[in-house]
Amino acid sequence: MKYPSQKIALWYFAIAMALFAVQILAGAVLGYIYVQPNFLSVVAPFNIIRMLHTNALIVWLLLGFFGAAYYLIPEETERDIQSPALAYLQLAILVLGTLGAVLTYVFHLFEGNPILGQQGREFLEQPLWVKIGIVAAALIFLYNITMTVLKGRKTAVANVLLIGLWGIALFFLFALYNPKNLSIDKLYWWYVVHIWVEGVWELVMASILAFLMLKLTGIDREVVDKWIYAIVALSLFTGLLGTGHHYYWIGTPGYWQWIGSIFSALEIVPFFAMVVFAFMMVWKGGRDHPNKAAILWALGSTVLAFFGAGVWGFMHTLAPINYYTHGTQVTAAHAHLAFFGAYVSMNLAMITYAMPYLRKSEPYNQILNMASFWLMASAMAFMTFTLTFAGILQTHLQRVMGQSYMEVQDQLALFYWMRLGAGLVFIIGALMFLYATFGPKRVRA
Repeated sequence: MKYPSQKIALWYFAIAMALFAVQILAGAVLGYIYVQPNFLSVVAPFNIIRMLHTNALIVWLLLGFFGAAYYLIPEETERDIQSPALAYLQLAILVLGTLGAVLTYVFHLFEGNPILGQQGREFLEQPLWVKIGIVAAALIFLYNITMTVLKGRKTAVANVLLIGLWGIALFFLFALYNPKNLSIDKLYWWYVVHIWVEGVWELVMASILAFLMLKLTGIDREVVDKWIYAIVALSLFTGLLGTGHHYYWIGTPGYWQWIGSIFSALEIVPFFAMVVFAFMMVWKGGRDHPNKAAILWALGSTVLAFFGAGVWGFMHTLAPINYYTHGTQVTAAHAHLAFFGAYVSMNLAMITYAMPYLRKSEPYNQILNMASFWLMASAMAFMTFTLTFAGILQTHLQRVMGQSYMEVQDQLALFYWMRLGAGLVFIIGALMFLYATFGPKRVRA
């Protein structure tokens, strides 16, 4: 660790991993409710646990991105973060907002209150006061990172990361707009949900991947710069217009079926480019870095993202297919593998790389860390396949044959049991990762 302010990242990573544990625990509970629907139905209904599952995922991924920025920006700009005190204030605001949202969800606080109560918008259920706190934290973060970049060395990695982080903050502002018309609501709701995960988050992912390739492979920066700018151009070009594949059935003009189908089909291209980029850098780089687990997570992230976000996304993105599969377990299969591949795995790759430096230790528990990757990746792949088969069967029985929703759900029980088993294996892998990165360490000589 070259710069003292990089220590900020340790706290962001630690809290991110605590929320990661909450997320997968809630996911396991949800998986059990699918096969035993009355479980916790009075104490904690399905919709509440689902909010915890999805909100914990989003918050911990953002904390991971923030931590990655606080770690890599000093090295890229060759100067410390502008204000470490503001960075810790930002973290405190985010933790307070997270606790406030959780208490509001679980105990049904301030129901119906437009400011203090939860808003009932999927993924954006946070009370208005929490959203305002998130905006305040984002402004603090953007000031800190932007001033650091402006005063330091300019690199492609830092520039792309900065664009992605500004995009996250700016598009979140649409979460504050809650129109009464449902079609208009969904039109702008996707500005947050889609453009985050299929647009500006890809820029953050690409910049973190480029940073890791520079550090782990020893490849020339000029080569990395050319690749990252090409990937960014593809991501923004396809991701922004690809938002149209969410506009098929919400009352928008029919031309969105063409725009959404064409450009969302092209969203597979930047993810394939990341796979080629990562493997070429490792192949051509001459550095034998001791942190093999970080290399595995980085390479694995690109491959899993390509299949989860690219291939599985393409499977049901065309309007004539989406007409039947929309909202089925096919969507769940795509979402699980895409999030795990693109953003969970890239965050875990960054944490795997940075933690030995942050804790002043040699890369430790490499075998355990790499085993955790294979366990989590295999479990998620199996879960994706089971949900895909469940979704295909659901589409045929419900959307083609016309059977009722609950009648079809009973016939999917076997797939839900298999999904639950995969989830339990995933939890074992996650616990192994947490022990490998935050457990006992070997002190550097």
